[in-house]
Amino acid sequence: MGLAPFVAAAMLAVSPVSFVQSHATNGAFAESGGTPDAILTAWAALGLRAAGAGAPGSLDYLHAQEASLSSSNDVAIVALAEEALGDRNAALLGRLKVKPSGQIGESLNSTYWGVLALGRSSAATTRFILRQQTKAGGFAWYLHGQPESNDTAAALEALHVAGVRGAPIARAVRFLRTFQNKDGGFELTHGRGSDAQSTAWAIQGLVAAGVAPPHRAFTYLARLRRPDGSFRYSAKYATTPVWVTSQVLAALARKAFP
Repeated sequence: MGLAPFVAAAMLAVSPVSFVQSHATNGAFAESGGTPDAILTAWAALGLRAAGAGAPGSLDYLHAQEASLSSSNDVAIVALAEEALGDRNAALLGRLKVKPSGQIGESLNSTYWGVLALGRSSAATTRFILRQQTKAGGFAWYLHGQPESNDTAAALEALHVAGVRGAPIARAVRFLRTFQNKDGGFELTHGRGSDAQSTAWAIQGLVAAGVAPPHRAFTYLARLRRPDGSFRYSAKYATTPVWVTSQVLAALARKAFP
């Protein structure tokens, strides 16, 4: 008997945590063959900390990259990752500007993330988010945009931080459920097909809403796991595995942000 069966068995033992951790150099994460990136490092740190694992050196790396962050989304994601790594960075959080309307940053998405990073929502910001909910119950990335699953899940997480309960949450949950397909996975927009990240977001959004995620969603993710511990983006594509796997880790831990 050759060594191939033993090698394959050994690879199956590789955990998603180990896969993600193996792509860090001095705390900076990169896709295989790519260059280190602050946002990917933030996602990796968030996923690893949700899984109860460490990201040695990542906090120092993120501190060193703060001047390069150009959007409110990037600032919020990095600030949230830094807090997960043990540093609530008041100076960085101070860059999240709340407009008189309650909007944080440039978009609806940056408002959701701003709430998650700040760990609180002003009355104006909560009203602003709720005003953007469509009649169908969903939320979009930007003002007057088409609602989809990922931002609906992110809005549910922000509304959880804001302490919102009742009808708006129930409507958002019903809307989010419409994106689950027969394969158990969730899709970003109707007709696009299931993918790992949308499924992970849906799980986190449902957790934030106090709703048990469907078992079939986890079964779908399990089918996407590769022998090296990473997760495919979808049944058809295997791309950006460090990013995808990092986002799946939080869902597997059944933890919503922050």
